[in-house]
Amino acid sequence: MIIAIGILFGIAVSIVDIKFILKEKCIGKMIHPVIRDVSVVNLFTFGVLKYFLGSENIYFPEDGTGYTKFILSAFIVSVLWLILCSLADGSSYLEKCDIKRKKSSFTLKIVLSVFFALGIAALMGTVWGKDFFGDLTPDQILINLNSPTEGTDSSVYISGVEGVVLPTAMFTAMFCLFAFSDYKLVIKKNDKNKTVFSVLANRIISAVLALSLLIGGCAYGINEFQLVQLYHSYVLASDFIENNFADPDTVKLTFPEKKRNLIHIYLESMENTFLSKELGGFCEDNLIPHLYELSSEGISFSHLEEGLGGFQESTGAGWSVASMVNMGTGLPMKVPDKQNQYGDENNFLPGATAIGDILKEQGYEQTVMFGANADFGGLTYYFKSHGDYTIIDHKEVKKRGYVPSDYKVFWGYEDDKLYEYAMNEITRLSETGKPFHFMMETADTHTPEGYLSPKAPTPYDNKYANAVRYSQEETVKFVRWIQQQPFYENTTVILIGDHLSMAKKFFEGLDGIEDYHRSCYNLILNPAPVLEDIPKERCFNRDWAVFDMFPTILSSIGVEIEGDRLGIGTDLFSDRDTLFEEYGVDFVNDELVKRSNFYNFNILTNGILSDKK
Repeated sequence: MIIAIGILFGIAVSIVDIKFILKEKCIGKMIHPVIRDVSVVNLFTFGVLKYFLGSENIYFPEDGTGYTKFILSAFIVSVLWLILCSLADGSSYLEKCDIKRKKSSFTLKIVLSVFFALGIAALMGTVWGKDFFGDLTPDQILINLNSPTEGTDSSVYISGVEGVVLPTAMFTAMFCLFAFSDYKLVIKKNDKNKTVFSVLANRIISAVLALSLLIGGCAYGINEFQLVQLYHSYVLASDFIENNFADPDTVKLTFPEKKRNLIHIYLESMENTFLSKELGGFCEDNLIPHLYELSSEGISFSHLEEGLGGFQESTGAGWSVASMVNMGTGLPMKVPDKQNQYGDENNFLPGATAIGDILKEQGYEQTVMFGANADFGGLTYYFKSHGDYTIIDHKEVKKRGYVPSDYKVFWGYEDDKLYEYAMNEITRLSETGKPFHFMMETADTHTPEGYLSPKAPTPYDNKYANAVRYSQEETVKFVRWIQQQPFYENTTVILIGDHLSMAKKFFEGLDGIEDYHRSCYNLILNPAPVLEDIPKERCFNRDWAVFDMFPTILSSIGVEIEGDRLGIGTDLFSDRDTLFEEYGVDFVNDELVKRSNFYNFNILTNGILSDKK
């Protein structure tokens, strides 16, 4: 609707332009001003709304005020543009050159415009990506480009259009107005016109500007997103994964006679950084007081000598889907050697053995819950092919009638409802007579500003701070409910932040704090009795990665693991060093970036390992 209004304004401007300003009124001469006027009016109207008026949802206004602002802005832009065109046509300083349009010259202008558009798109895309998502890694970029994106929060697309598409189109339009201009700038001197800016100068400046921006924009993007690493992932090979891989199909796993239930809660972007500075965090106030208090009741693994800490960042683990894969298989998510290897049905790591596969074989009843759409990133395929989980996501709750068929907030439905439905599902699982494995992921603390439930108090001016504070409170309420249930005595509960928050604006200034290391919250409640008295040194001053959670989770429910390793992960309850501790964090991450033929042929595809299953 809003686009249609803009086009009507553009056409109206074109009619005035052609009738009163354009001198040659043949069909061929009229096409150019129509395209130009419609494009200029619409692009600059959106620009005024976004950058001068600070309007939100400029493409999809929610009320009459939004439409009113657009119409008034479009009117003002239209009038100013007509005035500018009229002044240019009647100016004594601008003289239109009577030159023959050569096909080669027109083609060159098109090529330069494309170069300029690509350069400005690379520049604006990099600025927007770093601002919206934070420090994206090249593996994350490529894997997500080749994975399903169903269920993505619409604000991501809107922000991308406003942050990349709109400024790219605006700047490209301005460049085209300049590059395609046949005017030269003249001044009168001794009753003669002297050219001070010729058409040739216009062409030279256009070429230099377009090529400089293309090279500079692409170089900036390559540097900021470390895209050289993508070259390494395809060209440089490493046998590190193969040499350190403990095959879950051959490692002896001994379950206790009475199998323990497992509840695994992924806390979206939940960091220890949200603690107050006095407690080792970054915030003035402690935003996670309930989680902090809860941590004294269980076992947490820390990179610090004391206090809450977490895992070190590792290659192929910095976003939600990758974190789940790391913790579920003991392997990183690596750049696929061909498209859609993570997003095709029955083709999500077919050669890997995941915790879901192991527990299914042991007779566990398994459910995974999301407030979002599980199709995002291919998680539906992953959880169906590795454990045949019951999946309760945004699609499923609508199907079951828990929410209206058109209900959607943020990524799907809010965590308030997620915890409510989780209680019902856990109660059902506990009544099946089988050991159960329940997994869920929260969403309200997702980048860029989180989602604030209508029930949430707002003690802070910052929306994200309020979202974090309320989210952790609801999490602990949920845990307290679990602890009151009759099945809790034989149930282990794991809470862990899936990855560092990408809310870059919230952490502004943190980079300037020397030696501060951000980490994710992790806590294991009620582990198997045999683990309750592990030496304190195994919990602190540890260098570990999310893939170490694979054997650690199994160990937490009393599974004895021969050799204390699964995948490339190490059981943190054991006395064996992790790969980070054995080889060093930087060395391991450098090796994981490189191409692994073992991974490509045995994990990503139906290779040797999958033939054994």
